[in-house]
Amino acid sequence: MSDPRQNPSAVLVTSFTSTTGGVMTVDAGAITGELELLTSPIDSGIEAQVRYVGARDLYTVIGSPVRTHGSHQEVHKTILQRLTTPGSVEAGNDFPVDLISA
Repeated sequence: MSDPRQNPSAVLVTSFTSTTGGVMTVDAGAITGELELLTSPIDSGIEAQVRYVGARDLYTVIGSPVRTHGSHQEVHKTILQRLTTPGSVEAGNDFPVDLISA
């Protein structure tokens, strides 16, 4: 996993509250609560990582990197919208969200 702190000028950060199901990550499975979305441009698109607000550990969102279809700012907003839109519900349980279909 790359560390966007290596080039902070290329990183966009937004705080958000996860959906009930959380955000599915490669590194830790689903995480929930008060999170920060960090996006940064890389060769293959925009990398999306999340962390708990105030924490240092970064978790790559499943489906990252996202191919770019617009500016970094536009893609960041699209990713944030995807991560704050509840996933599907089955038997009363909310599934975590990811970027696979983004």
